[in-house]
Amino acid sequence: MHHLIGVLAGATDAPIPTPTPTVNPELVTPGPWGFVAIALLAGVVVLLIWDMLRRIRRGRYRAEVREKLDAEELAASQAAEAVRASDADEQDLDADAAAEGDTIADGTDADGTGPRHPSS
Repeated sequence: MHHLIGVLAGATDAPIPTPTPTVNPELVTPGPWGFVAIALLAGVVVLLIWDMLRRIRRGRYRAEVREKLDAEELAASQAAEAVRASDADEQDLDADAAAEGDTIADGTDADGTGPRHPSS
């Protein structure tokens, strides 16, 4: 077995040909203009990323403000509804009192002559 490995290893002692360059390496390098082009491209990419992040941040802030305004509007409408409901309850109570003949909704007696609560 060792003999077979030695024979195979000896077979690779032959020189391996290396290709000779047919093109001048100075002509195929990027040179200073290639560096400038890549630097400009990198600068443009950085500016685009910066602008994108700014726009995303602005959109997020607008969404937060919109949510706050919606919450305030909902709270105001709920408060107005609660006020309307309490006014309706008071009107019902005043109407019930007027039906009983005690007072009417504007605070006077049923006959319209005096205040609901006499002053002391």
